[in-house]
Amino acid sequence: MPAETLILTVGANGSTSNPARRGHMVSQSLSRVDDSQLIRAAQRGDRVAFEELVRQYDRAVLRLALHLAGSEADAQDIYQEAFLKAYRNIGSFRFECSFYTWVYRIVTNLCLDHLRKKQVRKEDAPVTVDSNGEEFDLLGQVSDDRPGADPERDLMRRELGGRIARAMTKLTPRERMVFELKHFQGLKLRTIGEMLNTTEETAKNTLFRATQKMRGSLGDMR
Repeated sequence: MPAETLILTVGANGSTSNPARRGHMVSQSLSRVDDSQLIRAAQRGDRVAFEELVRQYDRAVLRLALHLAGSEADAQDIYQEAFLKAYRNIGSFRFECSFYTWVYRIVTNLCLDHLRKKQVRKEDAPVTVDSNGEEFDLLGQVSDDRPGADPERDLMRRELGGRIARAMTKLTPRERMVFELKHFQGLKLRTIGEMLNTTEETAKNTLFRATQKMRGSLGDMR
């Protein structure tokens, strides 16, 4: 079946239309055996097997795209394109790394391209425009609706999130990518290096530069 016929529907809550097997952010502890079986089945043309792979990793992919793109619409586009690209290229998967690393590499490359284009247009990734033409911070709109939440603390948290988001726009696309993967996705530098087709040492140096820039931008908050 042609790759273009694969339809991935993302709901308002950031999940695919099938709610099964939702959970916490995926980690590298997910069973490689199960992944391998699903990948081999998908390589034989089993679409159901590929859709099961999507269900295992969809939230992590969308979370990463949303953090980096700063726009739900852009994140959903990246999400769709990433899994379509994975679907088209699943036959070339050689089991030299985990499916997790492989699909994240696709996502990070798409996000890097997106960030570079936005940088050329000089647009701030986490800022969008409302119906009145006013700019507002996407991350700053996230509230804490848990029982017993402190409104003042929630406001401070949103303000802090907004400042961090604005500071991250001063990073280069690659610096922002490494910083995001390390501090927000919790990945190891070795894994980040693999995803970005570089060495662990290069990823470490990139993270150091990004951290120095972030400290400079947020220095008055110490």
